[in-house]
Formats: sequence, C-alpha cells, structure tokens
Amino acid sequence: MRYLIKKACMMLFTLLVVSLCVFLAFSLIPGDPALRQLGTNGTPEQLEALRQQMGLKDPLPVRYGRWLLGLLRGDLGTSYVYKIPVGSMLAEKIPITLSLALISFVFMVLISVPLGIYTAKHKDGVLDHIVMVLNQVIMAVPPFFAGILITLVFGMILHLFTPGGFISYKKSVPGFIGYLIAPAFAVALPKAAMAVKLLRGSVIDEAAKDYTRTAYSRGNTTNGVLYRHVLQNALIPVITFLGMALADMVAGSIVIEQVFGIPGISRILLTSINNRDYPVVEAIIMGIAFLVIFINLLVDVIYRIVDPRIASGDE
Repeated sequence: MRYLIKKACMMLFTLLVVSLCVFLAFSLIPGDPALRQLGTNGTPEQLEALRQQMGLKDPLPVRYGRWLLGLLRGDLGTSYVYKIPVGSMLAEKIPITLSLALISFVFMVLISVPLGIYTAKHKDGVLDHIVMVLNQVIMAVPPFFAGILITLVFGMILHLFTPGGFISYKKSVPGFIGYLIAPAFAVALPKAAMAVKLLRGSVIDEAAKDYTRTAYSRGNTTNGVLYRHVLQNALIPVITFLGMALADMVAGSIVIEQVFGIPGISRILLTSINNRDYPVVEAIIMGIAFLVIFINLLVDVIYRIVDPRIASGDE
C-alpha cells in the first residue's frame, strides 16, 4: 500500500509539472486567439474587449491557477471558437480514439507473444528467419503509410471494407468495431514487430542462463522450463515495452484516424491548433499525458506481481 501511495504521489506531481509546461507553452507561443476569431476586420476596441472576455488580459499565474482549479474540478474549460464546454466536445470523440488504441493493443499482443515465443524456441529455423526479415520491413514502415497500403489493398482492391465508411458505435457496435480492425492493424503492426524481436531476444538470453540448465537437470521438459521459469523473467522487459506501446498507440491512433477518416479526437485537435483554440488542445494533451503516466503506474504494479524480487527490493 505504501508503494502505491508513493507512486500515486509521484504521478500527481508529474501531472502538475506537465500541466505547467503545457499551459506556459500555449501562453507564450506566437498567436493571438482573439485576433484569430475576429480576423483582420476587427477593430482594436473589439479586439481588446474580446481578450478581456476570454481572460487573456489576466496575469499568467492567475490564468494558470484558474485553469488548474478547473481541471481539478473536472472542468476542461470552454472552447474559444465553439463557445461550448470542452468536455462535451470531447465526450463523443474520446471513446472512438481509445477504442482504436485498445483494439490495436490487443492485436499487438496476440501477434507478438506467440510469434516471439515460437521464434525463440525455433531459433535459426526457416520461420524464424522469415519472421525476422518481415520484422525489419514492418518496423521500417511508418503506421500512416501502412494505413495507406491497407486502405489501398483491402479497401479499394479487395473491397473488404469501405474507406471512409465509418460506422458510429451509437448505431452499431459490431459495425463500429469491424471498421476499426483495419486501422488497428496499421497501428499495431510496427509495435508488434518490435515486441516480437524483443521477446525473442529476451527468451533466448534467459534460456542460456544457469538456472535453465538446473531446471533441465531436474527432469523438466522444454515447454516446462520455458513456461514455468524462462518466461517469468523474459517478460519483464517486454512488459515495459507493452506499456510504452499502449501509451504510444493513443498518439498513433490520432494519426491513423486522419488516414481512415475516423471522426475521433484528431479532427478536433488539428482544427483547434489551427484556430488557436487552446483550451481544447490543452485538454487533449493533458488527457494523453494522464494516460501515459497512469499506464506507467500500472506497469510498475504488474512488475511487482510478475517478479516479487522487485517488490522486496523496494521495501
């Protein structure tokens, strides 16, 4: 319990630092949200009045404190452009982006774990060489380009899905999930290739250590040694990567949404950046930061479950 409290405090402190950096970044970069709204036809008096109305004339500490207190209350602010609460703008978009990231993560695990274990067991075999070559190719392809290729081959040539034919989860959950399969593969494949290589190398390294020879000497089979001894240690670095990959998939999903025409938070984010709608951008960035930090906390907890030696070392 003391460990969780310590980690939670570190998480809150990190979020506080991130919030300060995000707020200062968007407060100090060039660009005037009031001028963006009024355009060149606005008079100086109108411009000054709008800045006052938007709170842009207040000192930075006052503005930051007001924004931070709003975050703590669950108030993400009001959009400069649409004049509606940011929370209501994002409420329908966040489930789409998170669903895409989660489906991508499931695909990554389902692909990487069996392939990583198999190629480690059959090191230097034919399939091992084929998988390693494909890994290098896939890792070299950016997710957005993989998305373009998937759209071309499976959408436009094979007609397995309709590019741009997004189905809302409110209309049909199966249709919604079905449309996300192709973009999820585009997000998952590069990460899966990295995870296969990492897991394969980790299993091979652990299998060469003394404790595995001791396990064999006690009459354990190859599978027994692998699944009862080797994997427990080999999975520790892989867990770190999977946690980082899940956090990165949220950001990767934002890019892929543009390729597949998915109405997630990517459209709002790009539009808000262009319109200097900083409350919306700040809310999205803080949301992503929270996910990344929270996932890292989960990874630390899983560490302690997988390897009790880590837990005893922290006491």
